[in-house]
Amino acid sequence: MSSELITLLMFSSMVLMLLTGQRVFGVIGFVGSAAALLLWGDGAVEMPFNAVFQVLNWYPLLTLPLFVYMGYMLSESGIANDLYRMFHVWTGPVRGGLALGTIGLMVAISAMNGLSVAGMAIGATVALPELLKRGYDKVMVTGVIQAGSSLGILLPPSVVLVLYAMIARQPVMQLWLAGIIPGLLMATIFAAYVYIRCRLQPHLGPPLPQEEREQITWGEKFRLLSAGILPVVIFGTMMGLFLSGITSLVESSAVGALLATLAAFLRGRLNATVMNDVLRQTLNITCMFMWIILAALCFAAVYDGLGARQAIQSLLLDTWELEPWGILMLMLLSFIILGVFLDDTAMLVIVAPLYIPLVISLGFNPIWFGVVYTVTCQVAYITPPFGYNLFLMRAMAPPEISLMDIYRSIVPFVGLMLLTISLLMMFPQIALWLPEYYLGR
Repeated sequence: MSSELITLLMFSSMVLMLLTGQRVFGVIGFVGSAAALLLWGDGAVEMPFNAVFQVLNWYPLLTLPLFVYMGYMLSESGIANDLYRMFHVWTGPVRGGLALGTIGLMVAISAMNGLSVAGMAIGATVALPELLKRGYDKVMVTGVIQAGSSLGILLPPSVVLVLYAMIARQPVMQLWLAGIIPGLLMATIFAAYVYIRCRLQPHLGPPLPQEEREQITWGEKFRLLSAGILPVVIFGTMMGLFLSGITSLVESSAVGALLATLAAFLRGRLNATVMNDVLRQTLNITCMFMWIILAALCFAAVYDGLGARQAIQSLLLDTWELEPWGILMLMLLSFIILGVFLDDTAMLVIVAPLYIPLVISLGFNPIWFGVVYTVTCQVAYITPPFGYNLFLMRAMAPPEISLMDIYRSIVPFVGLMLLTISLLMMFPQIALWLPEYYLGR
């Protein structure tokens, strides 16, 4: 049986099983293990066990539970609610101001968590009910929350960039720095779109009523402004220690988790219920990621064992004779197609080991490619019919928001994300300037 036919069978089996509603890690692990047994017999049973030890040897993965814990501690202790109240008061008088504040909230949550899940949960439970109550267009604000929450996998401390760094053997610090300007650029593009649209169609995002604005004193405004200082202090301390070389990546994540716990304690919001909820959610998310990574490593080992890396290079360079940029476009397209069915972690572990050597051989910067890959994952997150964020939103949204509303809401934001990818491809320094400046110091 040819390697092309085996590839087709493996991926088609995986997609069909995913369509039946099976868990992602179970599908990927089963297909990988079954393919190994069919191809190489009983000796291949060691492949899944080797994947387990490979995961256990990835020391930087200790950052995963610590960053997740930090984000959920800030969320469950009510600090995220304080942040949204601050944005509510300061941006509310502007047309579309609460939607702009929601984008600001998503940026802050991304800088505290490193995942899109926390931003989606906070946006859907804290921001969305308030936006609907204020008369905001349900389709527009649903798209704002979905697109804004996806920033969590680009802005530091992005867990996806940590995994990419381990697979591509690239410095985490440079990848985090490379993600900052593109992440803030994308958030700015989202905000500009919301502001312009609400100026042209005022009914989509009405400002706070005049009588409500008059009830908010300047003293209260400045008191709420202090709510934004705490996450900045936590993030700045954690990143400052890491960038200065005082702490390692794992130690910095531990510092962030400790500071988040101290912040909740000092605000009088640390109790047994909060701690139980935070630990339970941290365990759920961490175990989900670990199982997906383990299963994807097994799948990737089988696929690579077939000579897939050499086959892909031969197909693209020798058979099709594509130019480097054409090959890159095909890679990004494959990420979007795979991202419809897989989450970013599984896709990264399966495909990145095959693509990254080719990317480097074509002369592309692997740091830049890591950022472009991550933005492409964000597009895949909100691409129908099976985008990851679409189903998260459907599970958390109120009944008046239908699945068709959710699908319609992401159309303009997919376009804005593709615009960001185009800008990154035309001007690579958007991603590379900050890490190069830091190294130059």
